[in-house]
Formats: sequence, structure tokens, C-alpha cells
Amino acid sequence: MALEAVLKDAGSVDMIIHAGDIVDYNPWPMEALDKIRDLSVISVKGNHDRDSASGKPEGYNVYAKASCLWTHEQLTYEARDYLSSLPEKIKLNIDGLNFFVCHGSPRSLIDEYIYPPPITPRNVLLTFLDETASDIIIMGHTHIPFVETFAGRRVINPGGLGQPRDNVPLASYTILEIEDEKVNVKHRRIVYDIDKVAREIRRRGLPTFLAQRLFCGV
Repeated sequence: MALEAVLKDAGSVDMIIHAGDIVDYNPWPMEALDKIRDLSVISVKGNHDRDSASGKPEGYNVYAKASCLWTHEQLTYEARDYLSSLPEKIKLNIDGLNFFVCHGSPRSLIDEYIYPPPITPRNVLLTFLDETASDIIIMGHTHIPFVETFAGRRVINPGGLGQPRDNVPLASYTILEIEDEKVNVKHRRIVYDIDKVAREIRRRGLPTFLAQRLFCGV
């Protein structure tokens, strides 16, 4: 639902970059994965991709563990292999700009949580840009969107498409428009059919909390 709403809102684009966690927490893991692959989305591996593929969630709360194990059972063997094979980082050069993409952070590619400043200090974000020699870093994991700018260089978290955690129950994504090596960043929040997703979560026997949280964006 959230993915479909975002794709419709974004319209025609040249490239889609995904910062990890294609699957888990949602009741349509195979459908989401098939759509991502059909669209040739450039994606890194998230912790839920890794752990849903392996069926070995570690350090998760009881709701996340139940969801991860359920998702593992829904995935085909080929889908598990695909998720396991996703890279932990991607470096791209787009119109002369260097991009670095990961799920967690450049120093812990999958599992580190990087929050908007001041929780994560700006000097740490600047260090990431310098150490990766990047103009733009794109990260996920926290489900909390932010854009921090350093003399035209940026660290971006587009937020959670179907699992926002910033108390705003709307799908979250970011559009980057690049022209003459200059970047225009547009962060978007989109309404989607939360009721339908919540009903399907309950129908499939996933923890009720996973349905309830969608209405609050937590």
C-alpha cells in the first residue's frame, strides 16, 4: 500500500535508490520484493532483509522477532538468496556527484542507528562524508527522516516508507533533482490506506501491535 502510493506520487523518475529493509513488518513481503525487482531498484541490505532471509533474528523485541520469523516462512528460497546477496554498501557517481548508500552507517553498514542531530552530532555526519569521499550519503535503519547539509554536501535519511517512526503516520520518501552538479532535495509525506494494511496484518496472524503502530507512526 505505502509503496504503491509513493510510486504513484513520485511519477516518472530516472532511478530509485533504496536504503534497505525491503521486507518484514508488512503482510506482503513477496509482493514488495517482486515490485522492487521489477523496477530495477538499487538497494542495499537492511537488517530485516538479512535476518528475514536467514530466519535468525537477534536482538529484536518480541514483536519484531515474530514478524521476522513469519516473513522468513513467506519467502521463497530464491527470494532468501536474493536478499542475502544484496550489497551492504553501494557507491554511485550520478551526474558528477559521488553517492554512498548503506542501511546503518559508513562505520557499521547495517546495524548502527544514526539519528537527526543533535542526537547524532553534526560533526559525526561530516566525518562520514569526508571518510567516504561523498557528496551525498543516503542511510536508513531509524525510519526517521532528515537532511543535513554541509556546504552543498548532504547526509539524507528518507524515512520509513511503510514504517515511519517519527510520530507522523504517512509514507516517507525523498526526491533528489540534480542539475549542473547541484541538488534540490524534496522530502515527501504521502497518505496511504493504513486501514487495509492493518487489517491484513491481523488477518495473517502477525502481532496486533504491528498494526496499531501504523496509525501513530511509531
